[in-house]
Amino acid sequence: MRIESLREAYGKTLLDIYKQNKNVVVLDSDVSRSTKSSYCEKEDPSRYFEMGISEQNMIGTAAGLALSGKLPIAHSFAVFAVGRGYDIIRQSICIPKANVKICGSSPGLSDTTDGSTHQTIEDIALMRALPNMTVFAPNDAVETAILVREMMELTGPVYIRVLRNDLPVYIEESKYIYGRMYRVREGKDILIIANGSMVRRSLEAADLLEKQGISARVSLVGVIKPLNVESLLEETTGVQGVVVAEEHSIIGGIGSAIAEALSTSRPIPIERIGVRDCFGTMSYDYEALLDHYGLTSTEIALAAKKVIRK
Repeated sequence: MRIESLREAYGKTLLDIYKQNKNVVVLDSDVSRSTKSSYCEKEDPSRYFEMGISEQNMIGTAAGLALSGKLPIAHSFAVFAVGRGYDIIRQSICIPKANVKICGSSPGLSDTTDGSTHQTIEDIALMRALPNMTVFAPNDAVETAILVREMMELTGPVYIRVLRNDLPVYIEESKYIYGRMYRVREGKDILIIANGSMVRRSLEAADLLEKQGISARVSLVGVIKPLNVESLLEETTGVQGVVVAEEHSIIGGIGSAIAEALSTSRPIPIERIGVRDCFGTMSYDYEALLDHYGLTSTEIALAAKKVIRK
């Protein structure tokens, strides 16, 4: 299985759009080499705005550009784009439904060496709570490219989180349907819904469960808001319960969105694997950091057995 960079897929796809659509303007807050918005700067610096370490100003400028008819996309590390920019996102983008796109790069625990100040485990929760905001969390490089193109076609606010680390590619573009969950493993007893770095661990958990006589279905979700409830109901058909695995807080994230949808549409047992109401910490080893917070195949398998016991 090939490993590819989500950030590279993001940057190259955005560059293609930037070349074709002269109405697109790109903003960054002094992290362009990490976000890969630097590709656009090299192509045409006249439509590229380096805002420095001033995320609120960047978001406000993006809102103004949108109101003047441009198509802006603002970039920073997710913790700063969402955290420092929240009030401006709410007041100047979401309330007026401004056509602004926001890329939150290096979310979750993926900025391992910078520790809790740079790791955001609450960005999905904050963004999906905002009315009029669409939220994307692509699972691999293929879905990243697809969702960047979708994002630029949509009218209105969009937030996309792009993980820092290279990940295996699971999605075939020819089989992908926007908004719908993407099944990567068949199973009949339990459904594991995975995102990003947790996909590989969920498939490993399915292998562990199979050895114990439990058949696990594994599906990926990348469009978090609006959540496609019809697709969710199709994926949960016939299973005894659901486990959601994500690199985000268990409060307000993908697991919460799934639980909310199921509570009114198909109330079945659900367990959530994620960061448990705490901040991240510094590590030189990404895998060890995920293990430290219980984001492991073993924990996913244990959660699946707990669901079945219910």
